[in-house]
Amino acid sequence: MKELVFVDKGEVVTDSLTVAEVFEKEHAKVIRAIEDLGCSTDFRKANFGVSEYRVAGNNKTYKKYLIKRDGLVFLVMGFTGEKAARFKEMYIEAFNHMEERLRQLSTPSYMLEDPIKRAERWIEEQKEKLSLKAKTLMLEQQVKENEEKVTYYDTILQSNSTVNITQIAKDYGLGGPTLNKILEEEKVQYKLNGQWLLYSKHQDKGYTKSKTHIDSTGEPRMHTKWTQKGRLFIHQVLGKRNIIPLMDREEESA
Repeated sequence: MKELVFVDKGEVVTDSLTVAEVFEKEHAKVIRAIEDLGCSTDFRKANFGVSEYRVAGNNKTYKKYLIKRDGLVFLVMGFTGEKAARFKEMYIEAFNHMEERLRQLSTPSYMLEDPIKRAERWIEEQKEKLSLKAKTLMLEQQVKENEEKVTYYDTILQSNSTVNITQIAKDYGLGGPTLNKILEEEKVQYKLNGQWLLYSKHQDKGYTKSKTHIDSTGEPRMHTKWTQKGRLFIHQVLGKRNIIPLMDREEESA
């Protein structure tokens, strides 16, 4: 059985699909029971929200309800029997547990008396700060890249030809991690929260084009490619270290 409750927009809720599964009822009947409740309009709006879901292999959307604690209590009042009573207790326990977790997450670490919980919350706070900082810096880089395209015309910037760091590294007989490390040592980029970001002085030069996507953990990740202008810049950086492209080495040995 899936989780009885979950968090939606900062509030603990369940849904009509879960209620139907737990109480072994047809989902259509649970929907009908919700819509036939003799509660006030204000109570209904506060505790029941219309949502949608899909069925695997089917592109259609179907209606379901998101249900808050008070709405659930009102709905299942009429569900009788020993099994129904046990499921009601399970739901109450699940709501209490999830609401306590949310309360702890919203309480600053310095306000927690338990030293273990205080330490755990402090670690979570640092992770949240680091994640927020990374999101801000990624957004800042993308904004500056877009500003550059608007402020002046450059044929290199207008080109759609971009390459990733691994492709550039191969031109020099290097691996992607090695080239990333060199660019880090040359103060071109730095790593934050597992993400390579350009130093501010390089962000508006048109060296890169970046896109953000959400990874499997729900965190934003930035995928960066280098423009031809950026590729030339890297060539100049590597030239200072006497690292030349494989093609040039072949010509010198001919």
